[in-house]
Amino acid sequence: EITHYGAILNANRTYYLTRSQPPFLTSMALAVYQHLPKEAASKAWLKGVLAAAIQEYRSVWMNPDRLTKTGLSRYFDSGFGAPPEVEPGHFDVVFAAYARKHGMATGEFEAAYRAGKLKVPELDAYFVHDRAMRESGHDTSYRLEGRCANLVTVDLNSLLYKIEKDIATIIAEEFAGAVNFGKGQAERSADWQQAAETRRELINRHLWNVERGMFFDYDFVQKRQTNYESATTFYPLWAGVATQEQAESLVKYALPLLEMPGGIAGSTAASRGEITPEHPPRQWDYPNGWAPHQMLVWQGLSNYGYEHIALRLVYRWLYTITFNAANYNGTVPEKFDVATRSHQVFAEYGNVGTKFSYITREGFGWTNTSYQLGVSLLPQDLRDNLNRLIPPEWIF
Repeated sequence: EITHYGAILNANRTYYLTRSQPPFLTSMALAVYQHLPKEAASKAWLKGVLAAAIQEYRSVWMNPDRLTKTGLSRYFDSGFGAPPEVEPGHFDVVFAAYARKHGMATGEFEAAYRAGKLKVPELDAYFVHDRAMRESGHDTSYRLEGRCANLVTVDLNSLLYKIEKDIATIIAEEFAGAVNFGKGQAERSADWQQAAETRRELINRHLWNVERGMFFDYDFVQKRQTNYESATTFYPLWAGVATQEQAESLVKYALPLLEMPGGIAGSTAASRGEITPEHPPRQWDYPNGWAPHQMLVWQGLSNYGYEHIALRLVYRWLYTITFNAANYNGTVPEKFDVATRSHQVFAEYGNVGTKFSYITREGFGWTNTSYQLGVSLLPQDLRDNLNRLIPPEWIF
């Protein structure tokens, strides 16, 4: 896909040609490579993936659309207007506000705008941010809504640091410090190590907040950090970009804000704001928790010696999954309300895999994965407690 389209596309439709996925390629490749036989074919496979990862890094994340003057990167989508993949009515609240300004009915305004009969620069800008938010995978969240393309985010730049470190490590350990793909100058491990160190310095300069003891996204247009409290503040732990002192601060200040009875919430209620008809719930915000965040936080905490906290979070999440599956017809959905430990989530698209008439026998991909990973991390006594559905608060 990278070879043909220059990116790992957001999904397999032509209207996704302008939008990538968050960069996890080297992490996935290394996870596979460690299980391959140590032979020439495996090394050749790794070299091919390495070439693709470097191509993606340069053509997507370091291109002028995404690389900002801060030296850090942003999410972006070069498409125009409302993204076509949303369900009917998804943007009703947005279109209604602009329809009132133009003295038009909502449907009439939306039709005229989509047909190009109305020029509304402010709404055009909103959809630039909306499309960028969808590239982030966090679609949608008030952390990013209406400003995503103006942000260099903690999550993206942590992932890119990890990419740079991975490439440096692969070249050093598997290709004696330099590798040539037959396209000119060799790729050197030292250069990629320097790129990672430069990014670490920029992350600390722009994204770390000493007073709050947390990482925050940086608005490079307004030239200030946002104050949106999000689970993405833990990404630097997973990527290894945080110092030990920063990890201690995150455990002290961020964890109490985001740890819920059922796991890590996508954001805090305070950052999300009060829910009203004009400010409806967003699925990646409080009180919802998602499997990718849980797994990243578990590994991140373990990277810095907080395995005991990671196990507590593992148990909270697995208990939530197990309790709902046991009591609600085997449902294993894409996300949970981690404040109430419920599968009943009322935001945007609902919750895939919770309709009584459509309980998927196979569950939901990343939720299944998080369960398998979590069980592998639990010691036997906690597995036994989970089998008996002992609530976390009785244990921790």
